[in-house]
Amino acid sequence: MAESEPTPASIQVGEKRGCPEDEEESTPSKKPRVESDHKNGGAPHQDEEEPEGEACDEEEDGDTFADMMKHGLTELDVGILKYVSDHEGFSGILKERYSDFVVHEINKQGKVVHLDDLSVPVESEEVHEAEQQPQESDVLTEEQKKQLEELQLFKNKEGNVSIEVVDDTKEKRTLVHRAIKVQFPGLETKTEEKDGHKFIVAYHAAGKKALAAPRKHFWPKTRGSFCHFVLYKENKDTMDAINVLSKFLRVRPNMFSYMGTKDKRAITVQEIAVLKITAERLAHLNKCLMNLKLGNFCYKNHPLKLGELQGNHFTVVIRNISGTDEQVHRAMTSLKQTGFINYYGMQRFGTTAVPTHQVGRAILKNDWNEVVDLILKPRPGAEKEYVVRCREEWAKNRDPEAALKKLPNKRCVEGQLLRGLAMYGKKNIVTAFGLIPRNNRLMYIHSYQSMVWNSMVSRRIEAFGLKAVEGDLVLRGAAAQILSAEEAESRSIHDIVMPLPGFDVIYPTHHVGDGYRELLSADGLDIDNMRHKVKDYSLAGAYRRILIRPSDVSWEVIQYDDPRIPLVHTDFEKLENKPAPIFNKEGKYRALRMEFSLPPSTYATMAIREVLKLDTSIKKQTQLNTTWFN
Repeated sequence: MAESEPTPASIQVGEKRGCPEDEEESTPSKKPRVESDHKNGGAPHQDEEEPEGEACDEEEDGDTFADMMKHGLTELDVGILKYVSDHEGFSGILKERYSDFVVHEINKQGKVVHLDDLSVPVESEEVHEAEQQPQESDVLTEEQKKQLEELQLFKNKEGNVSIEVVDDTKEKRTLVHRAIKVQFPGLETKTEEKDGHKFIVAYHAAGKKALAAPRKHFWPKTRGSFCHFVLYKENKDTMDAINVLSKFLRVRPNMFSYMGTKDKRAITVQEIAVLKITAERLAHLNKCLMNLKLGNFCYKNHPLKLGELQGNHFTVVIRNISGTDEQVHRAMTSLKQTGFINYYGMQRFGTTAVPTHQVGRAILKNDWNEVVDLILKPRPGAEKEYVVRCREEWAKNRDPEAALKKLPNKRCVEGQLLRGLAMYGKKNIVTAFGLIPRNNRLMYIHSYQSMVWNSMVSRRIEAFGLKAVEGDLVLRGAAAQILSAEEAESRSIHDIVMPLPGFDVIYPTHHVGDGYRELLSADGLDIDNMRHKVKDYSLAGAYRRILIRPSDVSWEVIQYDDPRIPLVHTDFEKLENKPAPIFNKEGKYRALRMEFSLPPSTYATMAIREVLKLDTSIKKQTQLNTTWFN
């Protein structure tokens, strides 16, 4: 999300900050499949997030980040070479602000998900009587509520709030306990006696002890077990957001389910489900969380599942464009009518000088010493000082325990690998590597698959252009079949798929198919033996469409004077009745605001790349931003 994920970045000015937490991911299927949506399609990283190891090197801003990106990848490095249109490209800045990239999930019914209702649903009389405590609002004084709210927001230096129970009865104490927990999620309470007086002490309980023993809450049989809600988030990836919610609610993150992860550097709106947490408790979180809003609550009997969504709808602003209105019209018309090459976006390959696909190649080659070396060795570019010290310590002494002491955050990939090496020894690298979460381990080899796919698709477009030819592959159900010359005549380029390498796929029979064998052979891999000694790293392969044609495409060129103002009217702004942006037709800056919908497992940045004909890598975008701000 990803982010946690690498996305085109720029200097951020005056943007709100949220609460950083830990992250966790789901595990993808290894069965041969059509590339559709085991995660979530769309936002630059919608297909998959970057390995958690990048968390050791958090996003920098200003010169430091720009310096780091001097050593980053470009599109050429990962096989992204071709365009399908013949229009003239033009320059523009992608994601100058995170609010320039807005993503709305399209649910399994095909409806675009919006946050447009913050109210708590009214339930049946039976449920209402069981849940409502009319006295709760009268139990706490306004001064006590103010103190508790400050405590909840970490503004109370004392670390707790003590409330004396004057009429000391068990019933009265129960009401006070319940009032605090309902009105101030994230706080826990206990009863203490001081100088013969009873006090209820409220304190933060969002840590490990609370997660280990979450409180039980009454749940009526007539109510669905899962509360579904719409999550609106700004500049935070999905798992970061869920970790924040889980700690405030004192439940484990796996109580939440969702249909796909969403980008970090964006404003995104998606559906979430949580087991046996009331809409009232969720709604209370809106009082104390920054950059997150919850609404559109309802109860259902089922959770959400990864891949159930139909796609995502994007509203994207490209600032400071150089193209004329005619150039923009030609580019957007081509995107609408022809589409774009369905490349894996730059987010798939990491942000540092050691690309994730190189680690993936080493895993597939069973070269575990190289895996360790690639993940832990010093690298050029700016990193957090403690990460640099950790790498230097490892390079100097190869002592995992000594290197681990240099890391304050031991949950990143580097920390998890070092912990494994310390526990199991440097001769048991496979076991040590297994301490990294499975999805993050698989991300490396999926990155390698993606690099191969990108490279082969570029070769396919170069050789045969935008027409189906003999030897191409099309899908019949979930299986691929080879086109004859006669069949190719009646097929469109939009029907053609290409395989990700694996042990259970077939390859095109024209010379591009031979290119797979050549590329893997050059990397020391045997295309006929893609099963791995470690079962987790055996890849069946998959099929992915060459071209994607977006739906619901629209656009406008807007002019404005202030380069810092938001240019999209968000769901939350609409809820607060804030006015929509007003554009000055004589403004000195021009921007392209486009909207389109994409199916799952596709990258919006690749659609934008086709419009601009510009490299979307962070390296290139940072150079553009640096020039723009200077």
